[in-house]
Amino acid sequence: MRRFPLCILIALVSMLMAGGAPAFATVFATVHGIVHDPQHRPVSGAHVWLRASDSDFHLAAETVSDGGFTLPNVPIGNYRLEVDAAGFAHVTEALTLSSGTNPLLHIPLELAAAAQNVVVHATDGTMAALDTTTPTTLITREDIQSTPGASRTLGMQMITDYVPGAYMTHDMLHIRGGHQASWLIDGISIPNTKIDANVGPQIDPKDIDQLEVQRGSYGADVGDRTYGVFDVLPRNGFQFSRQGELMLLGGNFASGEAQLALGDHSAKTAWYLSGTGSRADYGLETPIPEVMHDRTNSQSAFGSLIRNQTAGDQLRLTGQWRQDYFQVPNDPNAEDWQNSAYNSSGLRDAQTERDSFVIANWVHTISPKAMFELAPFWHYNLANYDSSPHDIPVATTWHQTSNYAGMQADARADAGPNNLAAGLYSFAQWEHDRFALTDSEGGGLATTNAAMPAGLIEAHVSDHLHVGRYVTLLGGLRFSSYHQALTENVLSPRVGATAEIPKLHWVLRGFYGKFFQPAPVLTVSSALLNYVRGQGDQGPNTLVPLPSERDEEHQFGVQIPVRGWTLDVDTFRTRVNNYLDHATLGESNLYFPISIDGALIRGWEMTVRSPQIARHAQFHLAYSNQIAQQRGGITGGFTCRLATDPACNDGFDYQALDHDQRHTLNTGFTARLPLRTWFATNVYYGSGFVNGMQDSGIGPYQGAYLPAHTTFDVSAGHNFGERWKVSASAVNVLDHRVLMDNSETIGGFHYNDPRTVTAEVRYRFGF
Repeated sequence: MRRFPLCILIALVSMLMAGGAPAFATVFATVHGIVHDPQHRPVSGAHVWLRASDSDFHLAAETVSDGGFTLPNVPIGNYRLEVDAAGFAHVTEALTLSSGTNPLLHIPLELAAAAQNVVVHATDGTMAALDTTTPTTLITREDIQSTPGASRTLGMQMITDYVPGAYMTHDMLHIRGGHQASWLIDGISIPNTKIDANVGPQIDPKDIDQLEVQRGSYGADVGDRTYGVFDVLPRNGFQFSRQGELMLLGGNFASGEAQLALGDHSAKTAWYLSGTGSRADYGLETPIPEVMHDRTNSQSAFGSLIRNQTAGDQLRLTGQWRQDYFQVPNDPNAEDWQNSAYNSSGLRDAQTERDSFVIANWVHTISPKAMFELAPFWHYNLANYDSSPHDIPVATTWHQTSNYAGMQADARADAGPNNLAAGLYSFAQWEHDRFALTDSEGGGLATTNAAMPAGLIEAHVSDHLHVGRYVTLLGGLRFSSYHQALTENVLSPRVGATAEIPKLHWVLRGFYGKFFQPAPVLTVSSALLNYVRGQGDQGPNTLVPLPSERDEEHQFGVQIPVRGWTLDVDTFRTRVNNYLDHATLGESNLYFPISIDGALIRGWEMTVRSPQIARHAQFHLAYSNQIAQQRGGITGGFTCRLATDPACNDGFDYQALDHDQRHTLNTGFTARLPLRTWFATNVYYGSGFVNGMQDSGIGPYQGAYLPAHTTFDVSAGHNFGERWKVSASAVNVLDHRVLMDNSETIGGFHYNDPRTVTAEVRYRFGF
């Protein structure tokens, strides 16, 4: 407990430091442009507008004497750039912006006599790619509403259908071979040191306007979670004018959802509020094809407020309260082969989760080329696992409560060819756990309550150096100091480069960097863990602090635009020390965090996204060929006293992780049909996960990998005027069920989702 005052002091000092040295927020981009005539002479006095594709949000600028203009602090998303100048034809250009980028647009104007209007599509998405080495996928609110199953409270299809190497197994989202991912709101990271303590997305998909998914190769200004960063631009009042929207959803497994959303905006202020409730008889993956003891329900409230206080000052306030409840599914037949390894027939366990956060955000524009942001935040997370007192051999209770308070501060300046960024990120964490065991064989009751503080301070500095028009060099450093049971200080360099091939507009990119991922805070006693394993205090197992994960990544990629189509291919190799994972704690049915000596994850990925084909359809594809392997023994968590003990030493030869799936493919399209009707589909293929029981003689699956699986999803909808929308969605239309995973966690084995069919009605009204 002596570290408690130190952690708090460190966090408070870092907050004060952050106030004096703010840094750049990753949710914004800055758009620079040069407008010129057919002879490449600059056009001054041209009017430039940047309009959001799906709301009233817009920005305006006017070109100066050299034809240049700047639009700072532009949120990520899809836009139309429009240019008007006297004597020239009107120009409209589609533009997709990624966070933290600085696209430089060259916009040629034609004489008014030559053409009345010019629409440019060839540069869709390529401008942002030149300024970043990070493979990025942008999912819009329109994508979420049309993708089968994606708009449900627990739906992950907005990620798994569009992001290569992202899939669900044992109820957890995996991406690029790992578990840990960061969720950001408006570029502000929501702190969370836990590993898979919660199920479902951090934010209800219905409250998301744009979701930017970054996978690896981050600049120094983006944080620590190597495998994925989910940057959420939430819905806001710019999509409403004193309007509300009521959504009702119903389907099989007695599923139902309802959301009431309200919003409005004026010239200076925009606000959005929503309340959502849902329930279903199917929540978590089941240990058998049938669904047993698997109810779930959820309630949440979400709000955002944007205030343009002055021309240079914007204030944002975002908050959420959410609660989820899950019954843990079981196999009621004790004689089934699925119960041979872990008997779930008597389970009556349940998981309760709560998550709340408040983020205040001040963005100050010093000039068109300099800005800073200051954002204090608070995050509360609870994950309570409760067992029936009749569970055999022990009934387990594990209540985990985390509070985080901190601040992010970022600053940015454009200095000629250099785009400079620097900043700080810090939080103090208070972790409190209650762990209780009831021995059904008369061993009595064991209970422990424990609390531990932790703290993180990070500082970063980086530069994007534009070498001419076609080459960008990127470099940066991120320093991390993490204090929990262990104190760790790490300096992580990150360097990269992009190069555009003239005329072809192909963008080549390369990256090398190191990452530091803070470990979970452990508060369970070693003696109690030995007790649940039935080995006593003198056994070979013990609890040791978790060291944080350290990653080294190499990545190369190319983005190829062809007539509005975008093909993106990358190959990566991530070498890991102290790989953070989870393991079963005896027969307690719990995910328990551990660290493994090392891991190696390598693969190549491909995404394809089409433009609007004939103005009526859009195609998408995401493919991953990936190998995820581990080596060595457990280095943190519930581990071995003696590293040489043969029962605990896995050796240093690489072997497949339990979620290793070599091939993952998602492909589909959305068609905009006549009469305000749309149709969408997605096909998912997975080559199968590692089968850790191939030599056990248990069950029908005796190969090294579980079977390949293919599912087909479909959705359709129709708009009745401006107020009414109806849609229907079916996930796994053919109800193809296979064993996805045989880890003994959260109910035992895991089959893929059954066929789920839902119908949805949306009604928009004024107030």
